[in-house]
Amino acid sequence: MNESNTSPPDIAGIYPILYAFFDRNNQLDREAMRRQMQAVVRANAPGVAMLGLATEVNKLSRAEREQVIQWAREDSGGALPLAVTISGTTVEAQRDLARFAVEQGASWLILQPPALAMGSAPQPEKFYFDFFAAVMAGFDVPMGIQNAPEYLGVGLSPESLERLAAQCPNFRVLKGEGPSIVLAETVARIGHLMPVLNGRGGLELIDNLRAGCSGMIVAPDCFDWQQRIYRAFTSGDIAQAEALYRDVLPAIVFVMQSLDTLICYGKRIAAWRMGFEVVHDRDAKLLPSRFGLDAARRFAEVLGPLP
Repeated sequence: MNESNTSPPDIAGIYPILYAFFDRNNQLDREAMRRQMQAVVRANAPGVAMLGLATEVNKLSRAEREQVIQWAREDSGGALPLAVTISGTTVEAQRDLARFAVEQGASWLILQPPALAMGSAPQPEKFYFDFFAAVMAGFDVPMGIQNAPEYLGVGLSPESLERLAAQCPNFRVLKGEGPSIVLAETVARIGHLMPVLNGRGGLELIDNLRAGCSGMIVAPDCFDWQQRIYRAFTSGDIAQAEALYRDVLPAIVFVMQSLDTLICYGKRIAAWRMGFEVVHDRDAKLLPSRFGLDAARRFAEVLGPLP
């Protein structure tokens, strides 16, 4: 693997991150995964991400993670750049999956910090700095990290991110996960080095764009609406962007109460909009209630079918 080009990659817009759909046998649902990708392609997404928190990656075996990547490549038909989140408890485990993803055609990778053991305290920040640097070494695709201390329990400061970019010339994209005021500070420090994207389901979408974020990585349930907002904002039609955001914000707030809420109800909203049902939940921490299902169905109807 050769050293990466050090120029920032052209990564911008609203990137949907795939849900993991399961069948009645608790296996990945082949047809549902295919229909999800086909909907994303038809909606003209700038790319698609996978194996992040919305994909319930911690519930997937290594073989299933590879399957998600392979199916995404097959079902996209090369129409979209693929961004793969890489997780694992050791440097070699992450490098191994990263190599597989690149071999399957991944355009860029997003590294997660190694998961904390139950009840354990985070390591010093230097541990995660050195961990990411070791995983990134030698790869010739743009590499990023998921800097999500609110969700993952650990993260790097803007100063450490800047030092990591200086040490690793292929560290050229950041997936943040936090309030717009935090991302504004991050963009001010490293935005000249790399595109910075936020997540959180699209909360504060317009303020994130005002803060200098290049885009968002969000679950598919309303990514098409967020695409329309992004295009209106970047074309200068701020009034239209704000009007669209007011319309979609109730659905975003509903599913973003927690990660468990997103997995339970956001996934169902997306499935209904794509024309099928969620038939099985794997190791669910939150089971749907009648009230919740009624609300989710109402939001799906307001958002309308995905193209």
